[in-house]
Amino acid sequence: MNQEIIGKFIAKQRKLKELTQEELAEKLGITKNAVSKWERGLCLMDMSLLKPLSEILEVSVNDILAGEIIDNKDIEKKSEENIIKLTELANLKSMKYGIIGMALFSIILMLISFFKDESMASVVSLLCAYNCVTFLSRYKIRKDKTDLIAGVLFFIAVICNTIAFILS
Repeated sequence: MNQEIIGKFIAKQRKLKELTQEELAEKLGITKNAVSKWERGLCLMDMSLLKPLSEILEVSVNDILAGEIIDNKDIEKKSEENIIKLTELANLKSMKYGIIGMALFSIILMLISFFKDESMASVVSLLCAYNCVTFLSRYKIRKDKTDLIAGVLFFIAVICNTIAFILS
């Protein structure tokens, strides 16, 4: 999902309907700042707003998700693409919460290790292993090379930490 393309599409359709951001926001029961963020491509709307937004703008939900009016001959293909992209988006959001949870868990482990005078090696290994899996999973979904590089670097850190642990 390209937030910028979707945002530009929403702005264009809103202007064609001669609505201000404030008027659109009022019809959807949200703030005008939310509409502004969508149109600037900073974020996507809550998925529960897709149907009401499509009705107000008189376009299909698929058109909004594609960021363009879809020709009837391409509707099946575009619908499938949009479903796949929504699934990927949901996976990335769930990973974000996993990362936040892992960070909090790691901080707690580090504090416990610090106050009990325990080695931090196990905590570091745990963090590196988790981050390795997280970044490689994100790479599998997004195909972003920075995720691949980060995943490989964390994998190397796990190997080095394990070797250091064995040798000590």
